[in-house]
Order: sequence, then C-alpha cells, then structure tokens
Amino acid sequence: MRSSALLCLLLLGACTVGPDYKGPPAVGTDAAARGQFVRGNEAAVPAPGVARWWETLGDATLDRLVDDALANSPSIAAAEARIRQAQAQARQQRANQAPSISANGTYLRAQLPGIDLADNSGGSAGGGSGSESNGLDFYNLGLNASWEPDLVGGVRRGIEQSRAAVGQRYADLADAQVSLTAQVAQAYVNYRDAQERIALNARSSELQRQSLALMEQRLAAGTVSALQVERLKTDLESTEAQAIPLTAQADEYRDVLALLTGRTPGALDATLAAPVPVPLPPAKVAVGDPAALIASRPDIRAAERALAASTAAIGVNEAKRYPAIRFMGILGMGGTSPGDVLDPGNLTTLLAPQISWSFLDFGRTAAAVRQSEAQRDEAEANYRQTVLAALQDAETSLSRFAATRRQLARLASAEQSASRAAALNRQRVEAGTSTLIDQLDVERQRLSAAMAVAQAKAQLTNSFVAVNKALGLGWAPVAGGEQPGG
Repeated sequence: MRSSALLCLLLLGACTVGPDYKGPPAVGTDAAARGQFVRGNEAAVPAPGVARWWETLGDATLDRLVDDALANSPSIAAAEARIRQAQAQARQQRANQAPSISANGTYLRAQLPGIDLADNSGGSAGGGSGSESNGLDFYNLGLNASWEPDLVGGVRRGIEQSRAAVGQRYADLADAQVSLTAQVAQAYVNYRDAQERIALNARSSELQRQSLALMEQRLAAGTVSALQVERLKTDLESTEAQAIPLTAQADEYRDVLALLTGRTPGALDATLAAPVPVPLPPAKVAVGDPAALIASRPDIRAAERALAASTAAIGVNEAKRYPAIRFMGILGMGGTSPGDVLDPGNLTTLLAPQISWSFLDFGRTAAAVRQSEAQRDEAEANYRQTVLAALQDAETSLSRFAATRRQLARLASAEQSASRAAALNRQRVEAGTSTLIDQLDVERQRLSAAMAVAQAKAQLTNSFVAVNKALGLGWAPVAGGEQPGG
C-alpha cells in the first residue's frame, strides 16, 4: 500500500499541468524572407549589431551627453530597479520548492485557581495562601517545519513565469536605453540647429542694419524717399523678431538635455554655449534586414517574454484544480524547569500530513484558468502587433531618411544659386544698375535658402536617429542579464 502511494506521488511529481511554451508565433515571415527592407534601397544591408551608433556622427559633446544620460537618467534607474524586483520575485518562487523551517522558544506561567499542584502527602490541611502551589511554569524549545510537494507542477510553472518576467524587465531596460539615446541625440541636433539659425539671423540683421544706415545717409542727401527707409526698417524689425522664438527653442532644448542627463535646468548652459554645426550622418548606413530587426529590437523581446510569462500563468492556475499535500512537523524539548529544554528525554515529535482539495469552488478555478488563457491570447496579439509596428516603423524611418537626403541635396543646390545671385546683384549695385532694395530682396532669398538648408541638415540627422531607434539600436548589454535577441 505504501509503495503504491509513493509511486502515485512520484508520477504526480513528474507531471506539469498547463501548456508548454512553444515560442512566439511566426510574424513578418514574408518580410524576413525578402532579406532586405522595401524602403532601404539607399542603405547598406549588413547588420549593424548593437552599436553606439551616435559615435558615427563624430561629435564628442554628443558622445559625452549620451554617456551621461545612460549613467544618470532616472528612467534608466527605474528600469534597473524593476529588474531587481523581478529577480527577487523569481528567487521567492524558487524558494517555494523548499521546506519552510522555523524555530521558537516558549515560556509559559499559568495560575490554576483551585488546583493544588504541590505534594500534600504530609497531610497538612488548607489554611495556606496557595500562591505557589497552584502555579505552573513551562519551558519549551522547538522547530516547526512544513513542506508542500509540487505534485502537478504549479510551483514549476510559477518559476517559469517569474523567469520570463525577469527577461521582460531586461528587455524593458534595453528599450529604455534605445529611447533615451534617441531622445538625447534628437534634442542635441535640434539645439545645434537652433544655434545655427540664430547665427544666420544675426548675420542677416547685420547686413540689413548696414543697408539701413546707408539709406538713411541717402535720405539726408535727398537721393531716396522716406518710404524706402521705412521699408528697410520694417524688414529689419521682422528679421530681428524671428530670433526671439529661436532663442527660446535653444533654451528649451538645453533644458531637455539637462533633464535627460539627470541634471537641473540651466546646468548645461555653459557646456553647450559655443556654437557647433549640426553633426551629419555617414554616407552609408548599415541597417541589416527584417529578420535581424525582429531578433534585436528590445520591445519585440519584451513582448515575447510577456507571452512566455502569460503562458506559464495558465499552469499556475491549472494546478489549483488538483489536491495539495502538505507535510507539517514539530520537534520540541521542554518541561517545568529551564533545564528540561536540553534534556533529550523530553523530546517531542509530531508529523502531520494534510491533504486539501477545493473540489467544489463553484467555478472559481475554472474561471481563473479561462482568464489566464485570455491573457495569453492578448499577449500573443500584442506580440504580433509589436512585430508589425516595428517593421512599419523601420520602413517609414528608412523612407524618410532617403527622402530627406534627396531634399537636402536640392536645397543645397538652391542655396548655392541664391549665393551666386546675391554676389551678381552686389556687382550691379556697385555699378549703379540695381538698387539696395533689390539687393535686400536677393539677400532675403539667400537667407531663406540658408535657413532651409540648416533645417534640412537637422531633419536629415534626426531621420538618421529615427532609423537607429527603429532598428532597436543603442542598448548596452547588462552583465549576467538575459539580453534581447539572446
């Protein structure tokens, strides 16, 4: 009989209820089979790997800002804290497989009125206070132990779920690093763009002031009208007014960079004061292929780990359908004097197996299982959506990057034409065949072309940043951690 019971326990212990995780569903297989992105015609196919892509921009200040952000950003610290939480929960789940043992010590003093615990064989009759004869002292030292065998694998499924949760948190950290590096780069590019446009505006204002001074001299000489002078003043005021929002934008982007690097507003004002051109991306950008994208993007890895965790949760709830056996044991020594706690003759043992089974819970467990299955289905749908959105994000960013590069080439050509036109018109002004008003119109066109080129350069670099973010680049492997794509 005992052998049969033991065999049943062993057979149950070899079972694990709930579905086994078979991996994520196949999504984007047609894109992966192509071997390249549809919109990536102007990009190199070799996989870029997990690289510090911002270093290809060749800006040492940007490199330092990104390093500072990765080291000091509160968002990264929060993601790391969530990893530690998940790891602690995983350790707790593993500990559920082991017995629980606790020690205790007890001293009990009992007063029992009406009961004489003293030896009355001497025949003394009543009359005493009895304060000592009806008191009882009890001393005890003991160990309590309990253990619940994982008969149907509910604990094992819980461990599986917690491990998947740890992997998800590592992927979340990598995704936070990807977003942070992109945010720092974009804020830096926008700040340098604002600086460059402020400088262009200042040069234009200076030219207009010089022209206004010359026109005022001619007005005094009576060779031009007051209307022409007022028109120049209007143009100058309009140009100077354009610098005000640009200055505000520069302040805003400096403060954004301070926030991203864990600093207070204004902390980077001195560091970033000197104007620097907008850094430009390399001529060739390695983007890899859709299969590499699916393997490397942290948000896809996080969605996959969430699917694994939700699959294991089904088994956790499924295990509640079955009986549970708990073994409880007590080991203690004690007596009415302190020395009794060290006397082996006073050893007391108790072993109490307990079986519990919620065989009639009116559908609670079944409902919990169905809820877990629905959550698994939701996680699978989220995974599909994440993969498809990642592919769309990559294609869109590649398309915009290529279009912005072509746009910049056209705008640069237009700026060169505007510069040549301004030089030719200056010669005409000097020869007396053109007026200063005409020259200001030409200079205004040249400034507009230069502004457009400056903005296009910033858009090109921001498009490059978006490409790297869409490819899931910018995260740093964590020692001892489960990594995206691993």
